[in-house]
Amino acid sequence: MDMLSGLVVVDLTRALAGPHAAMMLGDLGARVIKVEAPGAGDDTRTWGPPFVGDGEQRESTYFMSCNRNKESVTADLKSDEGKDFLRRLVARADVLMENFRPGVLDRLGFSVSQLHDINPRLVIMSITGFGHDGPEGGRAGYDQIAQGEAGLMSLTGPGPGEPTKVGVPIGDLLAGMYGAFGVVSALLEREHTGRGRVVRTSLLAGIVGVHAFQGTRHTVAGEVPRAIGNHHAAIAPYGLFRTADAAVQLAVGSEGLWQRFAPVVGIDVADPRFSNNELRVGRREELIEEIEAVFKTEGAEYWLARLAEAGVPAGKVRTLDDVYAWDQTRSQGLLIEVEHATAGRLELPGPPLRFDDNLHAGGRTEHLPPPILGQHDASVRAWLDEADGGDA
Repeated sequence: MDMLSGLVVVDLTRALAGPHAAMMLGDLGARVIKVEAPGAGDDTRTWGPPFVGDGEQRESTYFMSCNRNKESVTADLKSDEGKDFLRRLVARADVLMENFRPGVLDRLGFSVSQLHDINPRLVIMSITGFGHDGPEGGRAGYDQIAQGEAGLMSLTGPGPGEPTKVGVPIGDLLAGMYGAFGVVSALLEREHTGRGRVVRTSLLAGIVGVHAFQGTRHTVAGEVPRAIGNHHAAIAPYGLFRTADAAVQLAVGSEGLWQRFAPVVGIDVADPRFSNNELRVGRREELIEEIEAVFKTEGAEYWLARLAEAGVPAGKVRTLDDVYAWDQTRSQGLLIEVEHATAGRLELPGPPLRFDDNLHAGGRTEHLPPPILGQHDASVRAWLDEADGGDA
């Protein structure tokens, strides 16, 4: 049986943060019913290129990235018919997810109190850009803006003068992950209380939540961290180093590792300039220069072999085609095959979780492809009719 089998999730979200959260529950076996606007659907259906297919069968690969294991139904939530349809769904659901601006659902007639009048056991997850209240709670949430506003871009890039975004919409993804975690926690609480509650998070909260040691550098030590490129702010040597033909990364994260690494590049372990981590961090640029002077005498594969032999953690910088072709990636079940309604057989990045009795499928035994718009209009409405008839 799928791990969250029997759980019904109504997904009113669009773009990435909310859809990612809903997909996480779908990956674990929940039935996720995605409600989309007729004709257009989720905004990401038009985000491209790249697309697959042509004409009316054209599908966005962006949409496919965050909507596997879902069903798609269409409803105009501003119409009486659409509102009635949503009420019927809510009555049967365990979870409702939304990422509208604060107040939008209230104006549609689905405030928290109204939703709980329909279904007191409903867990409601709401994601915004900058929070549901506060002086800027109504701001629209877009990932790159949030990465800048939440400080992440000031920590990322080659140096303080070149703030750089992360290569994926990390604020959206983090908010989605925190949201899904909150939903599962609220569902566990519901087992004791019998009532659902509201789970709230935001892109701002997701990014601040992963400031980690950079956050306490400021709140405790009073420092203002800045970007320093591809090297660790508190450990050295730890980062990217150039060899004769390509870059390698290494992580000398302890004094024991330093004692193994230093001889590889001809540095005296007891060299008073570098004899402990604090000294190495203080003379990071000098240390990098000395290491790279040695590394540039041979190619990356040579040094990776030498470092492995010495027991020093190191690795390549792979492109995504390399990652998806890598035997290790595939051994972890990180790619799945699905049969799409119009695009045919597809290979998709898969769920990141494995469980002992279901090693390669996340939390479900069979994965569903990302749905085409309205693909499940008839089947979901028939299910509601049958369920409502059973209550008569």
